[in-house]
Amino acid sequence: MIEKYTNRILQGDCLEQFKNIPDNSVDMTFADPPFNLKKKYKSYKDNLEFQEYLNWCEKWIREMVRVTKPTGSIFLHNIPKWLTFYATYLNKLAHFKHWISWDAPTAPMGKSLQPAHYGILFYTKEPKGAKINELRYPHKRDRKQGFLIKDYGGKKYLLHKFGPLVSDVWTDIHRIKHNKKRDPHPCQLPIHLLDRLILLTTDENDIVLDPFSGTGTTAISAKRLGRRYIGFELDEKYAKISKEKLEKTEANFKLGETWVSFYLKKVVTIKHKDWEELEKYFIVPSPSKIIDYKKIIIRDKRYIPIDNNYSKINGSKVNKILETEIIKMSDIQQKLPIG
Repeated sequence: MIEKYTNRILQGDCLEQFKNIPDNSVDMTFADPPFNLKKKYKSYKDNLEFQEYLNWCEKWIREMVRVTKPTGSIFLHNIPKWLTFYATYLNKLAHFKHWISWDAPTAPMGKSLQPAHYGILFYTKEPKGAKINELRYPHKRDRKQGFLIKDYGGKKYLLHKFGPLVSDVWTDIHRIKHNKKRDPHPCQLPIHLLDRLILLTTDENDIVLDPFSGTGTTAISAKRLGRRYIGFELDEKYAKISKEKLEKTEANFKLGETWVSFYLKKVVTIKHKDWEELEKYFIVPSPSKIIDYKKIIIRDKRYIPIDNNYSKINGSKVNKILETEIIKMSDIQQKLPIG
């Protein structure tokens, strides 16, 4: 029955659409609901009364847990205020894994502490047996000089060649601030944020469901990483935008046969267990201690997939920078042939 709804954006109220999804049928559920902050959506008033909003949230949270497989994971994205209430519901239905703190500063508000992060609750359907992968991201470097920001002293030779393990504090993914990178939607998430969650908890061909699909960010991420998707979207215009973008999206975010997350023509998230297979696609600084000021780069820009939805964003500038880096690093190590 689930096959009837996979790889589709279903337009309509999420609580009605959930009725079509069988119990224990989805590998990962992710929700980025309206925050009840009076945002201007096309078909929804984001200004419910306090308890009315929470009652509504409890209903779709229960549905998310219901449709998630015993090996699956549930993610809820919101401001900390609402996540504290979400956690009280989820603690009765699923099993807490992490509160992911996404460093994403907002405009100054009020006279208290300034909000500087969003939270992502990470729960699993069952206490054991869930799919969870260790992930890695590139080493953080000084933007001008390229040196490692963190001082590892005399132990730089012990560092992983690609980068450190991903923790529960994410400071390397930034909010979408420029209109040219946005869809006409008030609350659009960076697509590589979803890439990371999908790589964290799913495998190829798994099903990812988003009950508040918006303009299709979760579905696009799932498709380009070789997963299946289901999206619910109340607004007809947003659903149409999603479908148009998905038609241009290819399942091509991989190096060889290994799925990875790309952003601005660079690999930004990998599974730790995949590094042995992925290493051959990179030029790795040698000896290892020069990782302090030399970063690894892809051996050939032809390995980088074309992203039809975002390829025009700073594309020529990024390609020019990438070509320069490849030329410089090729003086240090010889390239492998493609194939």
